[in-house]
Amino acid sequence: MKLDLTTLEIIQQRAVDLAFQLGPALFKALILFFIGRYVIRLLTNLLNKVFVKYDIDASLTSFLKSLVTAILYVLLVISVATTLGMEMTSFVAMLGAAGLAIGLALQGSLANFAGGVLILIFKPFRVGETIEAQGTIGSVESIDILYTKVRNFDNKVVTIPNGALANNSMTNYSQKPTRRVDMSVGVAYGTDLKKTRKVILDTLKKDERILEDPAPVVYFTNFGDSSLDLTIRCWVDAANLWPVFWDNMEAIKEALETNEIEVPFPQRDVHHYYPEGKPGGKPEGDQKEKHEEKPDQEAEKKDTLPE
Repeated sequence: MKLDLTTLEIIQQRAVDLAFQLGPALFKALILFFIGRYVIRLLTNLLNKVFVKYDIDASLTSFLKSLVTAILYVLLVISVATTLGMEMTSFVAMLGAAGLAIGLALQGSLANFAGGVLILIFKPFRVGETIEAQGTIGSVESIDILYTKVRNFDNKVVTIPNGALANNSMTNYSQKPTRRVDMSVGVAYGTDLKKTRKVILDTLKKDERILEDPAPVVYFTNFGDSSLDLTIRCWVDAANLWPVFWDNMEAIKEALETNEIEVPFPQRDVHHYYPEGKPGGKPEGDQKEKHEEKPDQEAEKKDTLPE
């Protein structure tokens, strides 16, 4: 279908009219959008400085920054839509319908948001603390609106939904200032346990990081397959847990060797029994079977002889 010159002129004129009608509003909307983004950045940076100045908890700081940023962007979108000439009542109605649909589709995200609020209210953990949850052990890096980021010990960042953290069991390793160090060692059967206990306690006393109250203890806990098992317990500051464990395991080994206390390795004794009393003897059952076979063999030979 070919367009005549008159139709093209009409289309061109309507396009020009539309551009003059929407152009200024669209230009204003773009300017408002970019200025609004800049203002939002300024406000979030200012908010961050206020949090630092008044020493507000880092976990609450991260959550509030994310929440305020989301609210400001929603207000910015409403302002841009109003600038484009969209009526506020219809826009709010549209937002309500969209919110209902999004709420039904994102039930899990809403649960995560509620979980984040509960975490900030009850504070089961804070940023920087070491926790174990959802099969992950590591240090909390941030608590956001929907997710919490945990950095484990090999420097991997694991993102865990707040809903799962709020509704399931979680272990906080940093909430208390002190931790108990548990060590185990086995000594050979026949070892003097009182002497062994004294050697181990003397070794622990040399480490200034170990607390005197509660005092270190050494208990005999089990008759092992190849050893008498001892459990060693002492208390340290939480930050010194693993250094104390590693250093004293090595120190205890050296102290036991110095005092000639044997640390056995798993071993098993195997006893062989021979029916005739000497190696290479054959079971009596085999010999009987051979004696019983001889008459049968002679009978078979007789049957095969020619008449």
